[in-house]
Amino acid sequence: MPKAIIIGNGPAGISAALYTARAGIETTVIARDEGALSKAEKIENYFGFSEPIEGKELLRRGLAQARRLGVELRQEEVVGISFGEKLTIATRGGSCEGDAVILATGAPRKTPKIENLAGLEGAGVSYCAICDGFFYKGKDVAVLGCCEYAAHEAVELIPLAKSVTLLTNGEKPIDALPEGLSGVIVKKIARLTGEGRLSGVDFEDGTSLAVSGLFVAQGIAGSADLARKIGAETVGNRIVVDAGMATNVPGLFAAGDCTGGMLQIAKAVAEGAEAGANAVKYIRGNMAR
Repeated sequence: MPKAIIIGNGPAGISAALYTARAGIETTVIARDEGALSKAEKIENYFGFSEPIEGKELLRRGLAQARRLGVELRQEEVVGISFGEKLTIATRGGSCEGDAVILATGAPRKTPKIENLAGLEGAGVSYCAICDGFFYKGKDVAVLGCCEYAAHEAVELIPLAKSVTLLTNGEKPIDALPEGLSGVIVKKIARLTGEGRLSGVDFEDGTSLAVSGLFVAQGIAGSADLARKIGAETVGNRIVVDAGMATNVPGLFAAGDCTGGMLQIAKAVAEGAEAGANAVKYIRGNMAR
């Protein structure tokens, strides 16, 4: 049976799931938590409610609607995506394949405020270990982050790099760190160093670490992070899509805040519907070949 995987359980993700499930496509929604909608105190600019509704309640109703249609809802953190015979989603607990994938995790997190980080992007600073890890073969690199996403990026780099150091920038790292790390530094970062290309990291206590590459993986992987891993076009932290919410990667769609523009529930629901409907067309088209 063909399968659609949707990453994100907000208005865009659940709207997409309603369309794929009603079309007879096996549908799985994967999300780490309830997202931004659950934190909205009152919503009064969305069609169909005579009185304001709490974001948590609107989300509850959407999830219940998806369950009624047979959508599988999984609470897991997605840490990677790759393309083989099918699109493969990696979570901390394993992996699953889909004939189409819809990214709908909302607006991405902010880039950490570290001196010289922005200026060295593409010159030693990367946001994708799968994409750029090969260029650092046999070199000393570091991963910036403290959680599952950072651990996943480190796993990708350990077989390639001479050394991989985890930099948590003052945060407590998770307990389940991968074997093969050269070290974990929890000190706050003051700045990145290098003339035109990254050469090291200075810490606030006056110490430093020489590295050729720094892979940023703070917090959790947002839609734009996942899109970059598979070669989808992005502009800043916005995923580029066509009128049908398709990216330049076959079978990969995006909807909601991650595509930019108006950050509103109405837009997210509309884009989710468009993405879901066109994912169905894509899957059916491949089945007919």
